[in-house]
Amino acid sequence: MKDPIERLIEAFSRLPGIGPKTAARLTYFLLRAPDDVTLELAEALRSLKEEVHYCRRCFNVAQGELCTICADPSRDPHTVCVVEEPLDVVALERSGAYRGLYHVLHGAINPLANVGPEDLRINELVERVQKEPIQEVILATNPNMEGEATAMYIARLLRPLGVRITRLAHGLPIGGDLEYADQQTLAQALEGRRPVEP
Repeated sequence: MKDPIERLIEAFSRLPGIGPKTAARLTYFLLRAPDDVTLELAEALRSLKEEVHYCRRCFNVAQGELCTICADPSRDPHTVCVVEEPLDVVALERSGAYRGLYHVLHGAINPLANVGPEDLRINELVERVQKEPIQEVILATNPNMEGEATAMYIARLLRPLGVRITRLAHGLPIGGDLEYADQQTLAQALEGRRPVEP
């Protein structure tokens, strides 16, 4: 059986963005930390696994059957924003600019990683569009090859259902300089241009 210190270093090393040195630093920090700090971390991890699951409607993280967004009657039930991960919901909510509902796919189509449409929550999205009063689906997948392929696949499935399908705009960030933008970003900014209102 492995030594508890080795076990914890290995466990931390499996987390994204944490290499062996950081894992060792975290382990030795917890070893020296007061018991209440270590026990609080252990309790937080336990309750995370026991109390948090996915919303039965949108597959965002939830503590009840529905997430706080799906349970909020003030949200617009006619608009659904499709994202890849629950963290994308957090980012969009931080903007304060969107008041509709979400649908979390839990990934993107990626044949190289053996992730196909059947591995994502796409069928559940189609069912929602068929059953709920959804008028617009905003495809907010990441602007990379996998995200674009996923958006195109979903658009092809939803088009026959008569729902309006839109895609988040791509292009230059606010405060960015043209000289530092790459070719693809500039091309998308030109494609997504809109009229200047007087």
